[in-house]
Parts: sequence; structure tokens; C-alpha cells
Amino acid sequence: MEQQELKRLKELEAENNKLKQMYADVSLDNKMLKDILSKKF
Repeated sequence: MEQQELKRLKELEAENNKLKQMYADVSLDNKMLKDILSKKF
């Protein structure tokens, strides 16, 4: 691979990791809200 391709690959991997973390946070928030709501009703 060329230098430019390696740089782009690293950028995409970093972005992918960031998006995975964002998804995990939202998923956890969603689960917590569902748990709270199910206990109230």
C-alpha cells in the first residue's frame, strides 16, 4: 500500500472506533431508560 492509502486507512479505523463508541453509549442509554420505565409501570 502507498503512504496515502495507509493514512486514509488509519483515519477510517479511527472514525469507525469513534462511531462504535457512540453506538455503545446510545445503546446503553436506551437500555437504562427501558429498565427505568419498566420498573415504574
